[in-house]
Amino acid sequence: MEQAAGCPAVGGSYPQKNAEILSSQYGINLFLAGLLLTFAWAVHAVGISKSHLLSYLITLMLIQLLWMLWYLCRSCTQRRLIRDKDTHAGARWLKCGITLFAVITLILDSFKIGYYIDFSNCLSPTEGIFPVTHAVHTILQVYFLWCHAKDVIQSFKTLERFGVIHSVFTNLLLWTNGVLTESKHQLNEHKERLITLGFGNITIVLDDHAPQCNCTTTTLCSIFSQGIYYLYPFNIEYHILASTMLYVLWKNIGRKVEHHQQTKTPFKFHGITVGMIFGLIVLTSTIAIVVVYLIQIGGSKINSELALTMFYLHAIFVLALMCTAGVVALLIYRLEDRSLDNSKNPARKLDAELLVGTAAGSWLLSWGSILAIICAQGHPKYTWYNLPYSVLVIIEKYIQNLFIIESIHREQEKVNEDIKTLRIVTISRGSTLSLTPLYKEIYNGRAARDNGDIPCLFKGSICGRENDGAGVASEETSQDNSLVMHSASDFSFYSRNSVTNNKRRILKNIAAFLFLCNLSLWIPPAFGCRPEYDNGLEEIVFGFEPWIIVVNLAMPFSIFYRMHSAASLFEVNCKT
Repeated sequence: MEQAAGCPAVGGSYPQKNAEILSSQYGINLFLAGLLLTFAWAVHAVGISKSHLLSYLITLMLIQLLWMLWYLCRSCTQRRLIRDKDTHAGARWLKCGITLFAVITLILDSFKIGYYIDFSNCLSPTEGIFPVTHAVHTILQVYFLWCHAKDVIQSFKTLERFGVIHSVFTNLLLWTNGVLTESKHQLNEHKERLITLGFGNITIVLDDHAPQCNCTTTTLCSIFSQGIYYLYPFNIEYHILASTMLYVLWKNIGRKVEHHQQTKTPFKFHGITVGMIFGLIVLTSTIAIVVVYLIQIGGSKINSELALTMFYLHAIFVLALMCTAGVVALLIYRLEDRSLDNSKNPARKLDAELLVGTAAGSWLLSWGSILAIICAQGHPKYTWYNLPYSVLVIIEKYIQNLFIIESIHREQEKVNEDIKTLRIVTISRGSTLSLTPLYKEIYNGRAARDNGDIPCLFKGSICGRENDGAGVASEETSQDNSLVMHSASDFSFYSRNSVTNNKRRILKNIAAFLFLCNLSLWIPPAFGCRPEYDNGLEEIVFGFEPWIIVVNLAMPFSIFYRMHSAASLFEVNCKT
């Protein structure tokens, strides 16, 4: 009988599992087709032009726009229905972050439109249509994620799976297109810098996709062409964040949600002053280092070597601090006895997988640099700083991943009601009275009243109640013992609470410091400060083309890791 009762459930879930598999395969094929088209354009394949790639991306964006409009209209007609929500998905700070990146992406689109207008004589119409379509797509997608990122879809599930997975891989292809365009620009600058470092044996062939005509307004063209590449890092982060949020929405389709109240954990600056100060010092110094690096690199051989040495020394110091902070946080966790939350949570699972997966990009580059230093026959002085730098990159990400993953899986501490209670003991007329109501009752504006009762403040304690003289003698015999017990229990609660608060304060400061450090380490590679390109030693050992391919594949994951780590650490700070 039990098996018979369980059969319908299994049979009912079978079509949904098929829909999940089919939609994922559809998305993968969609992505692979776009990826090959992007690769063909990058290598100047015969018969493939940029207009073909942009036409494909425009088509994908238009299909996603139609699906989002249909979903929004259907949601509007059913707005009175109570829907399941995943409280862990689409956090407000994540929505604010993606909105900021989206605004900068709109500025990038406006620059592209201006660039197309100035070169309209020799550019394909698709290069003008693409930024317009992309701007509309960005606006509607941000609105969609703000309103529906937490949805747990229970109707039209098969159709919605295809719509959401289409959106996921559309954003991944737009991310890939942005990464490739920005990487080609960085590679051209890198090839020009290698001459100044003395690597004249490397063939310099610039991969130029510039329009073959004159600009109508030279000054504006220069502003647009240079400004576009400084805005690409924000566009890249926007699309990868959008794809992750949409992926969580896809995983939540048809999911049974446990209905429980989630504790809101807003971000507070109180208690994290030390971490913020040290983090801001690192952030400020990193920005200064990047500015000096970009000015000095490529100017002359001496200036380039000084710029690389300066970068390595600064990075080694910052990474050493981050390793120390991470070890301290893990030691605090080892001293605590708190269980882990193993409940099903697609957003949390994705966060952990992305941390480890994207860290592999940096580990690949670091191991390549270590092997190059070991195997190279000649070693310029500045290349030796690359060895401790690469080793620390591996160790720091290993420690940080442990800290973040354990933090997001730890159950939030439930504060004992006795600790929350504010108790004032007053000795009046030989009796001990608890005069202050419970903290929760004060907070909700409901003090104990009407019947004259004064609430009990500790389990097992004596409730103070006004008497008309009856029982005074019996109370006097127990007052002294009661007062001693209350004082001892109060001291125990307060001392334990003080230790807990100190641990939490240290953890919050560490999370705030690591948050700002990860933002700091995101800036250099995102804005062109890439010693993996400019070092030159790896190109000699592995060969120019093989090493450049490795860097171009691994660098986007390394850049995303820092931004994703910063987002995760922000969440850790809020939860601690």
